[in-house]
Parts: sequence; C-alpha cells; structure tokens
Amino acid sequence: MSTIGIIANPASGKDIRRLVSHATVVDNNEKVNIVKRIILAAQGAGVTGVLVMPDTFLIGYKAAEDLMGSKELHIPVEILDMRVRGSVEDTILAAKLMEEKVVRCIIALGGDGTSRAVAKSITCTPLISISTGTNNVYPEMLEGTVVGIAAAAISTKVCDMGETCRRDKRIEIYKDGKMVDIALVDCVISKQKYIGSRAIWNPADIQRVIVSRANPASIGFSTIVGVKKIVREEDDFGASINVNTGHNELVAPIAAGTMKEIRVDEPIVHPLEEMFSMTMDYKGIMALDGERELPFKKGDTFQFKITRDGPYRVNIKRTIESAQMNGFFNR
Repeated sequence: MSTIGIIANPASGKDIRRLVSHATVVDNNEKVNIVKRIILAAQGAGVTGVLVMPDTFLIGYKAAEDLMGSKELHIPVEILDMRVRGSVEDTILAAKLMEEKVVRCIIALGGDGTSRAVAKSITCTPLISISTGTNNVYPEMLEGTVVGIAAAAISTKVCDMGETCRRDKRIEIYKDGKMVDIALVDCVISKQKYIGSRAIWNPADIQRVIVSRANPASIGFSTIVGVKKIVREEDDFGASINVNTGHNELVAPIAAGTMKEIRVDEPIVHPLEEMFSMTMDYKGIMALDGERELPFKKGDTFQFKITRDGPYRVNIKRTIESAQMNGFFNR
C-alpha cells in the first residue's frame, strides 16, 4: 500500500515570539483545511491510505469528517490509536508509530520544533515539513495540494528517492558520552535560567549559537551566524558564534519584523563529525530550534557534533518534476 502520514501540530504558531513580533499565524481551522487539501491531492495522485496523528483540536477527525460529508473521500483515513498528552511527546510518538507502520512519507505541519520532534523518531521515512508561521527556518511555506502530489509521487515510488530527497544535517548534543538531544537548525545557549514560555526570544541573554545552516534570508537566531557567514544545507560543515562579546557589530532578523543589533566574535567552522566541547561557567538553558529544552548548571560539560544524520527531506519541486518526466500525470 502507498500510505502517507500526516502530523499536524495544533500548538504551533502560538508561542511568545508571536507576541513580540509581527509573525504570521496559521490557526487550527486553516490547518484542518490544509490537511483536507493534502488528503484530496494525495488521493487523486494514487495514495491508497492516510494515517493522521490525533491531537487536542481533533484536526485529523475534522478533516476526515468534512471530506466524508462532502463525499470526496474515497480512501481510508486512520487516526493513530495513541494517548494524546497535548505535548511534544505526541509528535515524537506519532512519528515513531508511522515509521513502524511503514508509511512511505510523513508530512509535518508546524514550526522548527515540530520538525525536530518528528526527526527524533524517524530514521528512513522521507519528510515534508510545512510551515505554519513566519518564524521558521526548516519547514517551507507550501500549498497543501502540491504537498499531497509530492507525497503521492514519493509513496508510489514513481521517483527515485536518491534524486528527490536529501539527508539533512543535525546538531547532536552529548553529555557524559551519551547523546541527550538534537537540533535541526540551531542550538542557542542562554543565561536564562527557567523554561517558562518554551520559545526563546531575548538576544541579551544569549552566549553562543551553534548552527547546521545559516542564511541572512532566514528568520530566527540562526541568522546571528548567517549575517556573518552563510552555511548552506549542502555544505559539509556547520558553525558557531559567541554572542554579546567580540568586536563585530551586526544587525540580524531574529524574528518577523524584528532587526536587532548584536555584538559577536568571529564565527567558528565545524566540519561534519567533529566533536567540540563547552564547559559552562554559568547556569542557564539551551534552546533547540527555538524552544528551551536543556537546562544546565555551572560546571556542566557538553559535547556537540554536526552530522548528516538528520531526516531525509523531500525536495518538492524536484520530486514533482521527476514525477512528470516519469509519466506520473498520464492517464
């Protein structure tokens, strides 16, 4: 069967960054509409089944119910049988279950944090990440219809995965020789001591930023590196930079509509697989892809490594072009 999975995060786009900037937000009713468009396009392009993560807003249930009511749904849409906690653990578990059920493509609606949660569970399933706001680097702003077509092309194996998917980089964080977490885009080390709101937004407390990618055309803390050094997705290295120190005075788009003047050192390039360490001389917290996750205390030592062990990410345009050349749209 050519089954796809859909993970729609109802909490994405509601963090403090929306209050302190002018970021676009996609509400949950629009997420239902996006899911409906994905399902219909995937169905029309040959997908034979859909698995959807359950959530507190019932996005999957509402999408399936609406499509059954309009008599447009002709393939099974199954809501995963799992306990809903209303936390990131739902996304991590749903992605794990979908890979175990051998879905051929996972579509994630959410921000950088949602994509990171999916990436923590999957090893080989191709991923399409759809942004639901303007404060994201990893997901793309994509039309659901186009996403459904691309997912169908991947799941029906009309395209060569080696040509249409690329394995992304990730930042691995270790403590005492054990990997404790990952980030897809950036790890921000901050003197803030409490998790509070999960999203980090105040640059005054930032001490260091580690990135797998960085570009001044993005939005977020990775641009603190990007305005000084560009790190492309295909580059076999990452970088880090010390913040609120040094002699470089820069301005960076750290949030939608928000340009901040920041003082930094020269960026440090980190080749893939190179392990580097940092011993903390203060108490604080690490934000991974924009969300505070790892508290630490003075004296703690962490190791970091940038690898190409991230998810296989689908290149939408290349996938659909390859499908067209292979007769995918012929009837």
